[in-house]
Amino acid sequence: MPFIYGTLVSSALALIIAVPLAVAVAVFVTEMCPQPLRKPISFATELLAAIPSIIYGVWAMFILVPLLRVHVAPLLMKYFSWSGLFTGPMYGYSMLAAGVVVAIMIIPIISSISREVLAVVPQHQREAALALGATRWEMIRMGVLRNARPGIVGAVILGLGRALGETMAVTLVIGNSPQIAKSLLAPGYSMAAVIANEFNEATDDLYRSALIEIGLALFIVTIIVNILASLMVWSVTRGVPAGARGQ
Repeated sequence: MPFIYGTLVSSALALIIAVPLAVAVAVFVTEMCPQPLRKPISFATELLAAIPSIIYGVWAMFILVPLLRVHVAPLLMKYFSWSGLFTGPMYGYSMLAAGVVVAIMIIPIISSISREVLAVVPQHQREAALALGATRWEMIRMGVLRNARPGIVGAVILGLGRALGETMAVTLVIGNSPQIAKSLLAPGYSMAAVIANEFNEATDDLYRSALIEIGLALFIVTIIVNILASLMVWSVTRGVPAGARGQ
């Protein structure tokens, strides 16, 4: 249970942080960004996906964890300790650190898919909303985002699949403590992290079988999440190629 809990909480926290940022980037690039800047911004966002997870983990150990411990955690404890989510000592290696680094890693996934989905929304939806007197934001909210909602949800689920299976970056910053704690400042453990840390130490058949069982459960969950994401993205794009955007 501590491994399942750590996996679910760190992934949920990553989605809470990443989804608004990723959708905002997709909306800006698709609907508001000047044409000459679209490709550079898209490239810079997708470049995050090309960085190996071990690099994210090392960066988080030396930069993110001290930042959270010294600057972010005291503010969260001061203003939100009443919720019970930000209490106790903050050592830096925590569920919060794991959630933040995974959020950074899944932003390009959610953003790129959301951008493709927004691009294939029929142009007449935008024109009809503007013709009826909608403002630009109202047009985006009602004419674009509403039509692209299934695809955006699919992108979020695909990002969740990546978050559930992330190993090295999470292993380096989550704290690797097999306990269930309400506070996000406490260390935790994920299914992928326990496999990476303990498989070499599995000296008997029961130990190895338990770790393989955890891997099987994680594999099944990830496959289901990816299938659901693909179906939801297809439901809004209907196989329209990326080159057909804006037509």
